[in-house]
Amino acid sequence: MITARQSRAARALLGWTQETLADKAQVSLTALKRLESESGLDVYETTRDQVRRAFESAGVVLLSTDKGEGVLRLHEPSDRSARR
Repeated sequence: MITARQSRAARALLGWTQETLADKAQVSLTALKRLESESGLDVYETTRDQVRRAFESAGVVLLSTDKGEGVLRLHEPSDRSARR
């Protein structure tokens, strides 16, 4: 399950606004704002799933362990070749 902090962090990594994410996840802006609020309550699981899928398709992995949660942005193949 994606948390409010993970969503905000992933958006920051990608440089996306809430409007951009709502569009890419095909959810309403109101639903996204609810998900990203500190309470994070009253959000449909389908909304969380669509947001997660949007991030994953952009190369973001959501991490969750017993020590906490986070996000990881995977490098695209073109990024790796530019570093060599």
